[in-house]
Amino acid sequence: MNKLSMILLLTGALGVSACNNPDRFGAGGDGGAGAPGGITAASLGDPNDPNSPAYFNQTIGDTVRFAVDQSILTPESQNVLAGQAQWMNQHAQYSAVIEGHADEQGTREYNIALGARRASAVQEFLIAQGVSPARLRTVSYGKERPLAICSDETCYAQNRRAVTVITVGGGV
Repeated sequence: MNKLSMILLLTGALGVSACNNPDRFGAGGDGGAGAPGGITAASLGDPNDPNSPAYFNQTIGDTVRFAVDQSILTPESQNVLAGQAQWMNQHAQYSAVIEGHADEQGTREYNIALGARRASAVQEFLIAQGVSPARLRTVSYGKERPLAICSDETCYAQNRRAVTVITVGGGV
């Protein structure tokens, strides 16, 4: 193999590997839990420790679900959010980003607006429970970050959600 072929082959291999980011929406992704001020998977702590973000995520619950085309909180969602508010009120060193999500049905624009309404509903509930508005921020991903990908109700139901992502710092 001549030098030019070898250089082209290596350049191509480097180019392809540089574009590969398997965690683009995970802990290290832009706006994800690993974003500046965010909690990384390694720093979540012990899920058995009531003071850890892992406890918040797994025991209290970081996700609430919604009905089709709705941003109204169900009684079950309100129970989860009451637990979130209680935890946040006891842990002032943390803030939260509330992510609004939608299923794949509908236009991108419609789902961004729906995700925003869902995130706002969660934010308003947490504020009503005593969490400082300065510690909460909302973002809508619409249908851009699905948990499940298939074209039936089981997947759609998983994607109609709002997720409370804990971040470090008293204000976001």
